Amino acid sequence: MSASDAALSRAQDQVRRAVDDETARPSIAGFFDEATNTVSYVVHDPESSEAAIIDSVLDFEAASGRTSHGSADLVVEYVNTKKLKVNWLIETHAHADHISAAPYLQERVGGKLAIGKDIIRVQEVFGKLFNAGTDFERDGSQFDHLFEDGEKFALGKLEGIALHVPGHTPADMAFIIGDAAFVGDTIFMPDFGTARADFPGGDAGQLFRSIRRLLSLPDETRLFLCHDYKAPGRDDYAWETTVKQQREGNVHVKDGVTEAEFVEMRTSRDKTLAMPTLIMPSVQVNIRGGRLPDPEDNGVSYIKIPVNAV
Repeated sequence: MSASDAALSRAQDQVRRAVDDETARPSIAGFFDEATNTVSYVVHDPESSEAAIIDSVLDFEAASGRTSHGSADLVVEYVNTKKLKVNWLIETHAHADHISAAPYLQERVGGKLAIGKDIIRVQEVFGKLFNAGTDFERDGSQFDHLFEDGEKFALGKLEGIALHVPGHTPADMAFIIGDAAFVGDTIFMPDFGTARADFPGGDAGQLFRSIRRLLSLPDETRLFLCHDYKAPGRDDYAWETTVKQQREGNVHVKDGVTEAEFVEMRTSRDKTLAMPTLIMPSVQVNIRGGRLPDPEDNGVSYIKIPVNAV
């Protein structure tokens, strides 16, 4: 058995145990930011109150370049009200559609900032694109921890495991905690489909294989998504589904869809999509662990926009 297969097998066993034992399941609160269509999560062990915050959002006004903390403060309020101990501030990947609030949250509620180890590949690509210079370290050192595929972690008595699910970007990770999987941008609600794969380092075939890896988890696995855009005909935002629902009904990747069919669909569809509104500020900040570029000699941080380069 390969290391990748062994990691998936461990995740499957973990979910089965949690399905059979409600004390092995996490308490989960989702915080939806409509401006970026992003869902942040606070996940905790009800017994020990140990918690993780996943995919937090820093409010950013593109026209003025101003940041604010309304979204993050809702998370802080929840953590404090519940008297949670934050162990982890997890990023499923280096987001291109919103800026992470992890450094702000770390100052207020603690926790180790973590992402998948292949962030170094993303840093290399975008470090060159933004001409970040030699002062920008491309080794993941902006984060406190880099998760490996199959790596175990815990929130109190809750078991967790990280799975590498590249394709949207090279560094995407899913984090399975008890019976819940936090899958980042790999997949959306069944009626909306899947993530794009045309960013630098993205690969539609790899995304298909990553999604099928996730859909090899038990049918009962709860999937918590990073985004929702309300598919045509649906009036409400939604961000929780199951493996069974995805396998039976995902409009892009349900059972029976082949990799070749998916790649053809995904490649054609991606050619019609505009770049995310906040891609330039988001990527520059998020490859730095959610920190702004170093201030220049006037004390101001600047976001670069490469002209005719993408």
